[in-house]
Amino acid sequence: MRLGAVVITMGNRPDELKALLESVARQDGDPVEVAVVGQGVRLTGLEGLLPGLRTVELPENVGIPGGRNVGIEAFGPGGREVDALLFLDDDGLLERTDTAELCRQAFAEDPELGIVSFRIADPETGETQRRHVPRLRASDPMRSSRVTTFLGGANAVRTKVFEQVGDLPGEFFYAHEETDLAWRALDAGWQIDYRADMVLLHPTTAPSRHAVYHRMVARNRVWLARRNLPAPLVPVYVGVWLLLTLLRRPSGPALKAWFGGFKEGWTTPCGPRRPMKWRTVWRLTRLGRPPVI
Repeated sequence: MRLGAVVITMGNRPDELKALLESVARQDGDPVEVAVVGQGVRLTGLEGLLPGLRTVELPENVGIPGGRNVGIEAFGPGGREVDALLFLDDDGLLERTDTAELCRQAFAEDPELGIVSFRIADPETGETQRRHVPRLRASDPMRSSRVTTFLGGANAVRTKVFEQVGDLPGEFFYAHEETDLAWRALDAGWQIDYRADMVLLHPTTAPSRHAVYHRMVARNRVWLARRNLPAPLVPVYVGVWLLLTLLRRPSGPALKAWFGGFKEGWTTPCGPRRPMKWRTVWRLTRLGRPPVI
């Protein structure tokens, strides 16, 4: 199984990016081909780090899903030049040298497996944040399981998934693009696994560090529901997240930005609507996360 990897960068972490690429180069088995996408920056100093390194320099930042889509196309339409693609944050680091081989083995042993979500651990403490375990029962990050979504900067996707259901929703720019792809993949019959033994080291961070966080989280929640859920579930899903947001008591400015995004989600185009089948709703429920939360 031929593996590729996509890394997007804003150019502000050159040392971390080089360390990540070196950790990819150390992987056991056949070499993993890598595409680095510069989001409005020139890519320099990467020469010689990996044989056959592919680079794409975009004139502007097109967002996380948009940048990753460009990286997919660096491996041909839909990434068809490889069998699976790893998506790795540019400030991450593959802790072990057998991660690529574990990915090959996982996909080879389970033809229905479409996406693998890695465990993210802090390089100093080894801690895995609760939000980085893609299931509701997240108290034990060392337990692998079937899941209903995955982590955007630490995963592997079989390229047949993109061929069948399309790429990431570029219009999302930031937040929830993984769940959009996950729901479409699950609706098409693919499985998603969280694997605790596939580890990406990444410093502990808060998602709210991004200036656009509150607006885009709210907007994209609404878009996610409008695009993917059967009509009766759309107000339920959005209403649950509205209630959860209020219970978390965000600051005044954060709440204002959130409601601005919430309104934007209802009043702006969200892309094509393809509601999932009711049997997919039941499947998500059996996996422990019904698509209302």
